[in-house]
Amino acid sequence: MPTTKPKQSLKPGERVLFAVFGAFLVLAVIGYIVLETVRSHMKEPMFTSRSSFDSTAEGLRGSKLFREANCTACHRAMRNGTNNGLVLDGIGSRRSAEWIENFLRRPELTYGTTTMDHAPGREAGYTTALPSADIHDIAMFLSELKAEQGSSMAREPPPESSGFIDSMVKMWAPEGWKDKYQDIRTKPPGQQGDATEKAPSP
Repeated sequence: MPTTKPKQSLKPGERVLFAVFGAFLVLAVIGYIVLETVRSHMKEPMFTSRSSFDSTAEGLRGSKLFREANCTACHRAMRNGTNNGLVLDGIGSRRSAEWIENFLRRPELTYGTTTMDHAPGREAGYTTALPSADIHDIAMFLSELKAEQGSSMAREPPPESSGFIDSMVKMWAPEGWKDKYQDIRTKPPGQQGDATEKAPSP
């Protein structure tokens, strides 16, 4: 008559590992419940949104076309879409409507180098074949996505002194840059960044 082997119990190290994993899982669940409970009872948003949009009639049409053309498969705009490509929230504070429209029509000529997905035959190469009116409306929509100065989506850094930025510059910026480049925060207001750059003529 065949004999069955007795079940092996967990080794001490395995028990400790499972116990630690279980503790982390319980803490994560408790933390999530506490966070959601606090958030649901807050009168104001937990995190301040530093991007905004105020769409014109052209922008509203462009927003609809942007979604219908499946641009959200790669890009996020109005906090909707994916992060596979460039996040477009706040792009209107970094680029002009003219620049964006020229990029949609002639991506690599406007960008000045080879792009990953906008070249002919690539995943986003179809944008150049969109009707001219559609390209214009999409460009208007994107140009109306603004970001506050100092946010991660803005072109300009915060106007006030930032210990974090100072420490990062000190840690990572090569010494030669201090003589070659001017700290953008020391420039007069309005000259820190030019968000109205124009694309080259065809």
